[in-house]
Amino acid sequence: MAMIVGGGLVGCTAAFAQSSDAKLNAFFQDYLDHWFQQRPLDATVLGDHRFDDQLDDLSQPARDRFVAFLRQTQKDLPLKVDVSQLSRDGKIDYEIFSQDLKRSIWQAKNLHPFEEDPRVYGSYISDSVFILLTQSTLPKEVNISNCLVRMEKIPSVVAAARANLRNPPHAILDTAIRQNKGAIAFYETDIFTVVGKTPQMEALKVASARVAACLREYQKFLETDLLPRANGEWRIGKKKFYQKLELEMDAGITADQVYADARAEYERVQRDMYVISRQLWGKYFQGQPLPPDDVEGRNFVVRSVLTKIGQKHSTPDRLVKDIKTDVAQVKKFIQKSGFLRLPDPDRCKIIEMPEFQRGNSTAYMNPPPPLDPYATGFYAVSPPPKDWDAARVASYLEEYNDYMLHILTIHEAYPGHYVQFEYANKNPSKIRRILQSGSYIEGWAVYTEQAMLDHGYGDGNLELRLTQLKFYLRAVVNSILDHQMHCENMSDEEAMKLLVDGAYQSEGEARLKVIRSKQSSVQLSTYFVGRMAHYRLRMATQRAMGDRFNLADYHKAVLDPGPVPLKFLPEIVRENYSSKVTQK
Repeated sequence: MAMIVGGGLVGCTAAFAQSSDAKLNAFFQDYLDHWFQQRPLDATVLGDHRFDDQLDDLSQPARDRFVAFLRQTQKDLPLKVDVSQLSRDGKIDYEIFSQDLKRSIWQAKNLHPFEEDPRVYGSYISDSVFILLTQSTLPKEVNISNCLVRMEKIPSVVAAARANLRNPPHAILDTAIRQNKGAIAFYETDIFTVVGKTPQMEALKVASARVAACLREYQKFLETDLLPRANGEWRIGKKKFYQKLELEMDAGITADQVYADARAEYERVQRDMYVISRQLWGKYFQGQPLPPDDVEGRNFVVRSVLTKIGQKHSTPDRLVKDIKTDVAQVKKFIQKSGFLRLPDPDRCKIIEMPEFQRGNSTAYMNPPPPLDPYATGFYAVSPPPKDWDAARVASYLEEYNDYMLHILTIHEAYPGHYVQFEYANKNPSKIRRILQSGSYIEGWAVYTEQAMLDHGYGDGNLELRLTQLKFYLRAVVNSILDHQMHCENMSDEEAMKLLVDGAYQSEGEARLKVIRSKQSSVQLSTYFVGRMAHYRLRMATQRAMGDRFNLADYHKAVLDPGPVPLKFLPEIVRENYSSKVTQK
C-alpha cells in the first residue's frame, strides 16, 4: 500500500514518530525544570545557570519531596508518552529515562548518603562556588555575584550536615575531614587566586572570611563530635550490590557474569605481563639468569622490571608541566595516525587538582557540562600532598612514573574522557547528554589505552606496553575488589594482598584503593565492564567487516550516539556504521 501511494504511509509514520519524540523531549524538559528547581547545584553542574544563586534544601522533608517527585514522574511517563509510537532513537531515549528514574528511586530507598557520607556536603560547600568561577560561561561579574549569594547559604548546608549525619563509616569520614581542610584553605586564600582582579574583591573577602570561620567550626564537629561515633557499616551486602550493579550498568550482564569475566581476564593479563617482562629482563638485569618459570618466578620477574621502570619519574613541582608535555605528544599522534578526529576547538585545560577535591585518586576529568558545552573542561592532576614524608612521595612518583603518566593522559583526556565528552555534547538528545552511562564512559577510556598502543603510539616501547597492562590490570582487579569487599566480607589484609601481590601496585596506591572501595560500591566495576563491552564490539565489528573496516570511522560511530547504555551500543553501531559502509 505504501508503494501505491508513493510512500505516503511511510512518510506519515515517520512524521508521527517525530511528533511522539517531541512529546518525550518536552516531558523530559519539564522534568528537568522541576528537578533543577529543587536541586540547583545539579543544574549548575550540568550547565544550566538559571539557579546559580540558589542552593539545595538538604532537610529531610525537602529530600522526601524530591523522591515523591521522582515517583510521580515515573508514574506519568507512560501516561504522557506512548513508547510504541516513538522512533527507534526515541525508544532508546525513553528506556534511558525510565531506567534512570528506576535507579534513582532505588538509591533513595536503599542508600543514605546524607546520613552516612559527609563528603556529600562538601560538594555544596566548595564545588557550588568553584564550578561557577571556573566553568560557567556567564560574565565574570555575574558568576561572582551568584557565588556571593551562595556563600551566604553555606552555613545552612553546614547546619544540615550537623543535623543529618548520624554514624558514617570511618573511612568515608576521614576523607571528608581532609577535604574540609582543603575547603577552608580555598576560602582563606585560593579563591582569590581563582577570581583574579575584580571590583567585587572586598565583598568576596568578607564573604569568604565568614565561610572559612563557619568551616573551621564544622571541622571541630567532624573531628571531635562525629569521628568518635563513626562506626557505620560501609559494606552494602550481596543483595543490594547485585541489584545496584544491574541497575547502574544497564548492560545486560549480571554481577556473577562480571565477576567470572574479571577472574578470567585477571589471569590472562598477568600472563601477558610476564611475557613482556621476560623480554625486558636482560635490559635491566644484564648477566643475571631469568628466574624459574613458575608462579613465584614469574611474579618476581614482573615486579622487578616494574620497579626498574618506576625509577624514571617526574617531581612534585614538575608533575603538571610534564602532563602538559605528554598531552601535546598524544594529540600529535592522534592527529597524524587517523585514530579519530579530535574536537575543535579544544577546550581542555590541565590544572593542579584543588586540595578540597583531592580524595583517593591521582587525576580526574571535569568535562564541559552538557548544557553549557562551550565551557572549559579540566584535566586535574594531584601532586603528592605536601605533608607526606620523602619515602611516601617517592613511592607515589614511582607508581605514577613517566610511562604511567602517558597512559593516564590517554585515559583522562585524549582520546579518553575529554574527547568522548566533547562528542557527547554534540548529540542532539538531551536525555543522552544528561543521563549518561558510567560504564560506557569509563569503558571507553580504558579501551583507548590499549587501542592507542595497538595503533602505534609509543613506537612499540615495551616499558610503555607493560605499564599499560599494569594500568588495565587495575581495572580488572577493581571489579574483583568491588565484588569481594561488598559481597564476600574481604578483609583489608586480603584486599592489600590482591592489589600489591596480584596487581603489582605500590603499598600506598593499594591503600588508597582499599579506602576507595569502602567509599563506593559498583563504581569500581564500571571500568572493567565498560572496557570489555567496547573491546568485544570493536573485535566483532572489525571481524565482520574485514578490509572495509576503518578505525576512525568506527570510533566516530561509537562516540556520536553519546554515552548510551552498553546494551544498546552494538545495535547503534551496526546502524550508524556497518550498514552504511556496506551500502557504499
